[in-house]
Amino acid sequence: MTSSTTSQKGTAVITGASSGIGALYADRLAKRGYDLILVARNAERLGALANRLSEETGRSLKTVAADLGDKSGLAQVEALLREDKSISMLVNNAGVGSVASVLDSDVDAMEAMIDLNITALTRLTYAIAPAFAEKGSGTVINIASVVGIAVELLNGVYSASKSYVLSFGHALQRDLAPKGVRVQTVLPAATATEFWDVAGYAKQKEAPTTMTAEDLVDAALAGLDQGELVTIPTLQDGGDWARWEADRRAMTPKFANAKPAARYKLAGKV
Repeated sequence: MTSSTTSQKGTAVITGASSGIGALYADRLAKRGYDLILVARNAERLGALANRLSEETGRSLKTVAADLGDKSGLAQVEALLREDKSISMLVNNAGVGSVASVLDSDVDAMEAMIDLNITALTRLTYAIAPAFAEKGSGTVINIASVVGIAVELLNGVYSASKSYVLSFGHALQRDLAPKGVRVQTVLPAATATEFWDVAGYAKQKEAPTTMTAEDLVDAALAGLDQGELVTIPTLQDGGDWARWEADRRAMTPKFANAKPAARYKLAGKV
């Protein structure tokens, strides 16, 4: 699973690459000329995907079978990101979800979700960011979700984890853009992948409002090409996001007050 030529675009590392959105990113990026390092728990699926893409594209493909929810597996991928100077892109796609309410979900499962959706994504980004900043180039793509904004739709921990990814992306853009590093946060809505089987709501895959994984990834990459910082493929009017984001930023300076607002009517205080 190697190529005799080195990609001028460098190597893209994709987590959660064995199926669904991650596997589609692998397909599209290999066809764009990237070498790939594919990360997921399922070694058999990873190997089959790598063999197919290597034959189809001639790119170099490596696989890393690792559980990013496990500290040792995560550390293995962190070390790879720090050491492999060919890496030019990180796609933080690995994640897990749930549709259960706080009254019906197991807190240990929720902690495991936080470990994967937040901790792993954060540590992998921290592992690659210094190298990207040093060479003045590189791309980080973080897969969030529209429930990071529409937080009431699914499980609360899942929604909160994706709100984190969105907020983290804003801060990364502030810190890394001046260094020449690109950061894109992608917010899928319902997408037809195995995510829904794991989350406990498989029938969502058949809903008329559910997007195919192919359309999701192709739109996300088109957004990357267009320079978008946040890409929401299902949002038909991009101005809706621009206005929402402008209003959020406009509120920021209004927080800087030493006195509580008048509406709180604190007795005896002016």
